[in-house]
Formats: sequence, structure tokens, C-alpha cells
Amino acid sequence: MDKKVLVAGAGKSGVAASKLLARNGRNVILYDENMKGELTREIVLEKFDDAPFKENIDTILGTITDDDIRACDYMVISPGIPTDNGFAKRVKSLGVRVLSEIELAFMYEQGTVLAITGTNGKTTTTTLVGEIMKAHNSETFVVGNIGIPYTDLADKTTENSVTVAEISSFQLETVETFKPHISACLNITPDHLDRHHTFENYASCKMAIANKQTKDDYMVLNYDDPETLKRAKLDNVNIVFFSRLTHLDEGVYVDHDDVVIKKDNVITKILSLKDINLLGTHNVENILAAVAITYYAGVPVETIRKVCTEFKGVAHRIEYVRTVNGVKYYNDSKGTNPDAAIKGIKAMTTTTFLIGGGYDKGVPFDDWIDAFENKVKYLVLIGQTAKTIATCAKNHGFNSIVFMDTLEEAIDFCYKNARPGEAVLLSPACASWGMFKNYEQRGDIFRDYVMNLEELV
Repeated sequence: MDKKVLVAGAGKSGVAASKLLARNGRNVILYDENMKGELTREIVLEKFDDAPFKENIDTILGTITDDDIRACDYMVISPGIPTDNGFAKRVKSLGVRVLSEIELAFMYEQGTVLAITGTNGKTTTTTLVGEIMKAHNSETFVVGNIGIPYTDLADKTTENSVTVAEISSFQLETVETFKPHISACLNITPDHLDRHHTFENYASCKMAIANKQTKDDYMVLNYDDPETLKRAKLDNVNIVFFSRLTHLDEGVYVDHDDVVIKKDNVITKILSLKDINLLGTHNVENILAAVAITYYAGVPVETIRKVCTEFKGVAHRIEYVRTVNGVKYYNDSKGTNPDAAIKGIKAMTTTTFLIGGGYDKGVPFDDWIDAFENKVKYLVLIGQTAKTIATCAKNHGFNSIVFMDTLEEAIDFCYKNARPGEAVLLSPACASWGMFKNYEQRGDIFRDYVMNLEELV
């Protein structure tokens, strides 16, 4: 008799994994520690109302026995559960393998995979690559950390389909056979150190995206990022560089105002930067990466050019919301770490009221404060990290700081004090947890509140 599969975590990822397994004939134990006591069996089962083969899914909440664990072939762990926590260690000690959701999905993948990771820029690059691939191949799926679990769609792939996947470091902790045809690591800067403990552990997880690639495959890397460049000496895969700052002997780079690709000593113009809609030099890097990925995936230059010049960006990433009383409001809620938030403030072209703060991930804020460069008029702080950020800012000589209890109060302060020609930027440099469900909810609240601000006559 076939062993069951244990799925840990009854959130979005765990439910999608359970459905994939069940509809493909596997018996599943969906387990959740239910630490907050918010789940009941009925609540969990409601998530499977539309699922065929839901009778193949058993639910255990709170306590699970060693016998139940041993009855399983392997465990699929949700990204939010650390692989070194007590439960994961217990499962491993009982001889049960621990796999990530993307590893499970890849078991069912039949087509070509383009996988993108990095500290920042993943969502924009993945979205753009997805749009380019859709214009080239109607059988394109865009999945992963971008919002749609890979396991939702993996068994719908065919030999002709393309899966574009945004992959997080959490998901790469437990990959074994995952093998994209083209991988990309956009950059590596300190993030999630509360989870990975050291920067080297974090960087190793990012680079694990290429572990199973071969000389038939490609890895796209940022030549301008010292951490990706340092790790580029890989023998198993073909490296393709992109650069905003350097003319490369081979790869994708900026030549004056043009994005070009140089291959076999032939230079091909892809597009002009004057024709793109995205703000900020970081978005130039995202476009370079997307060009490299899709060019080596076989997409014609004309298609790449057309989609790149039509692309308007993604929600919550330096997203223009509205101009109120001559003040422009931007939603950069996806700036969940200092490096991402640096890109947000650098994209601003005028005096800015900056709203920051949130959950403490254990990363320093010094470089973010240094990036203010006389551009930030007020730093409006909320959340758990407010005092830590304020102390750091004062140590760097920045003292125009105010504290607010809520995001709405922070917006009100900016609304009352910003003058025509200035800007208000939500770019927190911190995760949203503790005050919001996720960065999307934080950005949605910001956007909705700004849309309701009164225009003074």
C-alpha cells in the first residue's frame, strides 16, 4: 500500500499542495500546529469544497503522532515554516524527507521552467517575463511567490508549455531535483536573517536555484551586484550576465540609452530606455534581466521590445497612486527590506515625505538612511521597528522624524504638511507582519486611503 504524503501548514501553499496530491491519487495528511487555536477541522475542510478527491485528504490539527509521521513517504513544508524548527527536525529524525512546495510541483512539471530569485526585483521581473512569454506562447503559466502557488498549475503543464516562477529563499531551502531551463538571481543583499541566521546561508539558498542545471541550461546573473558576481564561477551551467553599468564582452547591457545584447561578437539593439514606463535604475536592471531570460528562451527581439515598452509595472512597487493638492503619492509597500526601499527613495525626483517601519527582520538600516541624500523632508515611522530606525537615523544626523500609531495617521500627517511639488512615499524597509496580513494589504490600505483624501479648492 502506498504511503501517505504529509503536508505541513494549512495556509494557501499547503492547501494547494494537498489538492495537487489528492487529484493525482495520493492520500494526504494536512497538518497544522494551530498555535493560535484559530483553526477547526471544519474551517480547513471548507478550503477543499471545490476540490475533487477531497476524500483523499485527512486533517490533523495541534498534535500529530510519530506513527502518523512515519506513515508518510515525505513531507511538503510550507514556505512560512522554518526547516530548522522543532517540528521539521522531528520529521527528519523519523526518517521522513522534507521537500518544498516547488519541489513537489516540479514532480508534475512537463514543460519548460524559467525561475527567478533574488532579494529584490523578483516580482517585477517575473511579471515582465510572464508577459513576454505569453505574447510568444499562449501556454504560459506565471506562478510561485508572485501569488499563485506553483502546485495550483503544475499538473496542467504540457511539453509545449512554459512556467515562469518567482522563487523565494524559503522555497529553495529544500529543493532536490528542481531544474529550471533558465534560472536568474537578480541580486543578493541581506534579508530574512531571522530565518536563515547568516548572510551566507541566505545567499546559498538563492544560488541553489541552479544546483541541478546543466550545460544545456542558462543562469542569468547581475554583473553589477558584487554578491552574484562573486558566486558566478559555476561549472554546471552557462552563465549569462546583464549589466546597467558595464559594456560586457557577452550578455545584455546598456549602451548609452539602448538595451543591447552581445552574443558571438554581434550586438543587437533590443529597445530604447526612453520608451519604457518604469521609474528607477533598479527597474532598468529588471528589464535587462527579463530581456536576457526571454532572449535565451527563444523569444524574438520584436516581441521582447513590444512588451517591454508597453509594460506599466506591478502593484505596490513604486506604484503611482494619485496627485492630491499638487503632491504625488507613491505606494512602494513591496519595499520590505532596506535594499528594496533604497531603490524606492532613489526613484523619487523631488522632496519626499517617507513612511517607513514595520516588522523587525533583524537587518540594519544604515544604508537606507544614507540613501536619503537630502531628499527626505520627514521620516514618518510606524510599527515595531520605529524606535530602532529613529535611533539609526539620528546616528546618521537625520532628525526630522515623527512617530505615528497607524498607517492612516502617517498618511494624515503627510497630507497636512506636504506642499505642492513634493511627494509622499510608502516604502517601509520592513515586512508588514504584526500590523497587516502581508505587504499587499498594507499597500491596498495606503492606496484606498489616499484615493479618499480631499482635494482642496
